[in-house]
Amino acid sequence: MGKNKGLVAVYGATGHTGAFVVAELLRRGLPVVAVGRDMSRIPAGVSARIATLDDATALDGAFADCSVVINCAGPFLDTASPIIEAALRVGSAYLDVTAEQASARSTFERYDEHARAKGLAIIPAAGFYGGLADLLASALVGQHTVDDMTVAIALDHWWSTKGTRTTGERNSVPRVVVTDGRLVPMTMPATKTAWTFDAPHGVQAMEEMPFSEIITIAHHLRVRNLRAYLNTSALDEVRAQATPQPMAVDKHGRSAQTFAIEVIVNDRAGARRAVARGQDIYAVTAPLVAEAAARMRQPSFARSGTLSLGEAFDAEDFLRSFGPEHLMFELRAA
Repeated sequence: MGKNKGLVAVYGATGHTGAFVVAELLRRGLPVVAVGRDMSRIPAGVSARIATLDDATALDGAFADCSVVINCAGPFLDTASPIIEAALRVGSAYLDVTAEQASARSTFERYDEHARAKGLAIIPAAGFYGGLADLLASALVGQHTVDDMTVAIALDHWWSTKGTRTTGERNSVPRVVVTDGRLVPMTMPATKTAWTFDAPHGVQAMEEMPFSEIITIAHHLRVRNLRAYLNTSALDEVRAQATPQPMAVDKHGRSAQTFAIEVIVNDRAGARRAVARGQDIYAVTAPLVAEAAARMRQPSFARSGTLSLGEAFDAEDFLRSFGPEHLMFELRAA
């Protein structure tokens, strides 16, 4: 089993999100190895291995003694398959942080049987997009069917990284939502609405913008109708070529960006809401995947197959494991 090997590999460790993940794993005292094409920017003291996506032998060698492989290198439509396949060959569990619906959907569909046969867990979309909303939804929902679920995200700014822009240009696959229990193409033009968040975000103009949370939630929760919205001002920023990249403002390297994410469900138990707030959507991905990796390395972790974060772990316990410096979380009536 991969969990007995020890190391945690981070592919794409020199990227913006990957650097946060490496730092968080080190902070937790987990043994880290950075893997990628160019290791010249790896921090001193971090082991590094060169492996390109088109070199299966090098990937196998890089992951051979790793319990978990964390893929932070997008676009995931290009990177997920070769890294997952290498992880499966050598017996390592896998996590990635994709916001791309098509990549997450492909991982769930293509690798479940192989991962089960190997006794390994494969968890796509375990970051801010995909993973966090899935955890919030899972903390709200039991085993019964949910009639309606809405995910609403507010960012006071979206200072996008080069990787985000590259992924956006690469990802031309039509976005999907859940209608009558099925994944269907989102109706265009996108629906617009308004949403009232807690301060400091307040009332926000919103636009329907589903990311990988649609795929992660629909993978394991019974939801008849599922929609996701992002505030229009954040979308305007990420779409503008002149918007700058994020700049560090604290000792952790985080930008000043703040976020709020809410999930509201309506079912036979009534309406209720899960809320998470924090700083820097790229940085908050690090504690999410680091916590998942730490739990996956434990001998008691026995899940296998393709899973979402909320499916693999007790969602409320997982969310409450974070201190307020990483993530503030609460459940409340809608």
